[in-house]
Amino acid sequence: MKSLSRLLSLTALAALFTFGAFAQTASLEGEVKGEDGKPLKDALIKLTRTDIKGNYKVKTNKKGQWFHAGLPLGTYDIECEVEGKVQDTVKGVRTRLGDPLPVNFDLSKNVARKQAMEQAMATGQVTEEMSREMSKEQREAMEKQVKERAAQMAKNKELNDAFNAGMENLKTKNFQASVEGFEKAATLDPKQQVIFANMAEAYMGLAGTKTGAEADAASAKGLESYAKALELKSDDAGMHNNYALALAKVKKFDEARAELDKAAALDPANGGRYFYNLGAILTNVGQLEAAGSAFKKAIEMDPNYADAHYQYGIYLVGKAQVAADGKITPVPGTEESFQKYMQLKPDGPFAASAKSMIESMGSKVETTFTNPNAPAPKKATQKKK
Repeated sequence: MKSLSRLLSLTALAALFTFGAFAQTASLEGEVKGEDGKPLKDALIKLTRTDIKGNYKVKTNKKGQWFHAGLPLGTYDIECEVEGKVQDTVKGVRTRLGDPLPVNFDLSKNVARKQAMEQAMATGQVTEEMSREMSKEQREAMEKQVKERAAQMAKNKELNDAFNAGMENLKTKNFQASVEGFEKAATLDPKQQVIFANMAEAYMGLAGTKTGAEADAASAKGLESYAKALELKSDDAGMHNNYALALAKVKKFDEARAELDKAAALDPANGGRYFYNLGAILTNVGQLEAAGSAFKKAIEMDPNYADAHYQYGIYLVGKAQVAADGKITPVPGTEESFQKYMQLKPDGPFAASAKSMIESMGSKVETTFTNPNAPAPKKATQKKK
């Protein structure tokens, strides 16, 4: 009997310990609303115990609700994670015995908070409500960001104003004012290719209004600006072309040719045009041999470039032989160049001149032109009776 009594006492004591252990656990619950204010399904709730190591997870149901029971009493940081990104956090939550402690997340408030933050960054003003929600460290970091953003915006406005002034003056050919605008813009941001490209054009334009040492100095600055633009973006075929034309204007023909080779390599489809433009500039400055080479290169790049054929023919006319009796003997290829132009552009702007050149050589104009890219004609087939 005494043994039975002791057994009952031990059983009651064990039950008491079991009840006590069970009573020391707690539960947490809550709901999550998305940025649209509606219940958010499958949001991941992470519970991290901070007084003793412990980690727990649970997802929201289709009503946006979550519940986790059996949690040890303690202090927790609770995160709401959506698509792998933490959207909100509640720190220092102490669990309790009894009914579940509610912890809710309304992500629509984050949208308003983000908009307020962007407004503060734009205006440089932090609202009292935002200030109350921030720690001292957060406020200091925010104030620093606001100051940096304000300084950057002021710099950007100054940069835009300087660049726009340069462009407007370039359009009206006020080259000196244009140069000053681009120089200021380049000082504010030395990594913008477009600034140096337009600065180069302004300097070359300015050189055209000057003479002597002043013209040379402006040209040198223009070439320097082109080189800087290409340093920032070396694969710009059009920039290599413009640089080449500027080099040709100051009679740096070998360098100009090298730049055009780069342009043609980057943009073969327009290679003929690049070398034709060089030929035109060289012709205008009296560099006829170099011009002839440029027109010939244009034809090599684009065999159907009609104007290049005409200009090459004009170049060859200048090499004709004049006998003692006054008879003119054109060099080989002269007539062929004009004939080719007439085939490609029988109604072109140089047609009358080309026709006159051909007739002066005692030949007829051949205007029949077959497109080499046209499909071959179909062979006639004998129909069955």
